[in-house]
Amino acid sequence: MLLSRLLAVALLFATTTATSSTLHLGVNLTAGGESLLLDSLRYSNAAGETWSITRCSFLLSGFALQRGDGTWIEMPGQVAWLDAERRRLETALTDIPAGKYQALRFYVGLDPTVNAAPPAQYAPDHPLNPNLNGLHWSWQGGYIFLALEGSYRAAGQAPGGFSYHLARDPNRTALTFTGDFDLTADAAAGFTFDIHALLNGAKPLSFGKDGLSTHSHEGDPVVTALKTNLPAAFTLQQISSSIPAIARPSSIKPLYLPAKHTAYRFAMSGYFPIPPLPRDNPLLEERVALGKRLFNDTALSRDGTLSCASCHTEANAFTDARRFSIGVEDRVGTRNGMPLFNLAWKTSFFWDGRAPSLRAQSLMPVQDHLEMDEKLENVVAKLEKTSKAEFARAFDSDAITPERIGLAIENYLLTLTSFDSKFDRAMQGKEKFSPAEQRGFELFMTEYEPRMGQRGADCFHCHGGPLFTDHQFHNNGLSPVESDTGRHRVTQNDRDLYKFSTPSLRNIALTAPYMHDGRFQTLEEVIAHYDHNLRRTDTLDPNLAKHPPTGIRLSADDKAALVAFLKTLTDEKYTK
Repeated sequence: MLLSRLLAVALLFATTTATSSTLHLGVNLTAGGESLLLDSLRYSNAAGETWSITRCSFLLSGFALQRGDGTWIEMPGQVAWLDAERRRLETALTDIPAGKYQALRFYVGLDPTVNAAPPAQYAPDHPLNPNLNGLHWSWQGGYIFLALEGSYRAAGQAPGGFSYHLARDPNRTALTFTGDFDLTADAAAGFTFDIHALLNGAKPLSFGKDGLSTHSHEGDPVVTALKTNLPAAFTLQQISSSIPAIARPSSIKPLYLPAKHTAYRFAMSGYFPIPPLPRDNPLLEERVALGKRLFNDTALSRDGTLSCASCHTEANAFTDARRFSIGVEDRVGTRNGMPLFNLAWKTSFFWDGRAPSLRAQSLMPVQDHLEMDEKLENVVAKLEKTSKAEFARAFDSDAITPERIGLAIENYLLTLTSFDSKFDRAMQGKEKFSPAEQRGFELFMTEYEPRMGQRGADCFHCHGGPLFTDHQFHNNGLSPVESDTGRHRVTQNDRDLYKFSTPSLRNIALTAPYMHDGRFQTLEEVIAHYDHNLRRTDTLDPNLAKHPPTGIRLSADDKAALVAFLKTLTDEKYTK
């Protein structure tokens, strides 16, 4: 009996593995036959313009394989997000009926039903999670199918920027490739996506003559050219039975879980994307309570005068309302204190992104000479006199280590959410904007594209979505300070010169002064900067570099409307 069962299981396994296959897809980005180099102003077009690419990010869907008899095998639900800067240029189609096929079809873009579906439903690692791909237009609805951004230079002119966003249902573009797809076993297919062909195909584009941006409005000749050129820009290079190695996700277990614990109820808005909460540090009531206590404990500083809360006060949305934070012995820091809310959606921390996690971030100010200036071993010694019982409740023992201090503070910081403002209530139909606030919202969400009659404030490119930040690093046109090169300090890559983390605009009325160095005291100064005071350097973000040198020149009433709208983003729990 046992032998027959084993044989049956073996037969079932053999049948399962023999009747389905996986097709691995890889895309090589090129420009005129050469591998594409990001931020390299070296490529040229028929108009004599030199161009470079900063961002190339796109969505593929509607995968299908054609049998020899002409019938198609559809693969519904399989979607890919590919991105040049993230080096995410591979995907895999799974559960394909084993066999031989003569063609592969997929679309750049999404099915209209999927495109219109609520984006908050997707898991943190799903290709359509907006917090992951940065391609959803949030309040406007729908995804950007292809984002192509960069710089260009015409003869005798200073560099400018361009931002081409292919989107909207009519612009979903089908691509079909014929070939011998032998999927009797797993296989791989390699493609090239040539950006030169996209920009210089059957309908060649000139940035200076045709336009520096498109947001795919009906009748836009730029988007017509992109859609026309797109099929020829993709080429099937090879089909192979040589399968690329795939990194399997490791099993992640909770660290130091106490025998008795209470799960913390994480609160967020229903239209926020699902955050990538750390699986090895689950939110526990006991650990959150310890983290909150440590956040407010002056024992973390050398002289016992400062806690984390000293520079991150709740009344100021967890900032300190100073240009530069003040450390022990009144030492003055070099950057403005960042607000601490909705951190669960971030994957790097500080203005330059030098900390890869909240647990790492929380220990850095403790050791920084200009901040708390304390050694971690001294912090442990002090806490052993006061806090062993709390650590025993939060972890599997009363042992106190720097790692456990970081885990506890991370647990607490992850719970600091903000999603209840006048803006949120207006989106839910519970309140109404004033005319000025409504006008400000429209300006905020409208691109500056005078070629198509659009003259908005263009804020949403970096501050779109329900979190009002893309969590990326941008050069936003500030006059540079040579002593602080921003993200470049961490990466040592010239592409990152003067780029800083994009803060959320939620609670912006409470978090003055503004920018990484607190150079602006008011929202009016901030808006004036983006309106007409941009400093043009080589790494200026393309969505700003595409604006004319004279600026977008909003009227006084429009500037006031923007300020009125930004004030609707204040969460009232910080004003009580």
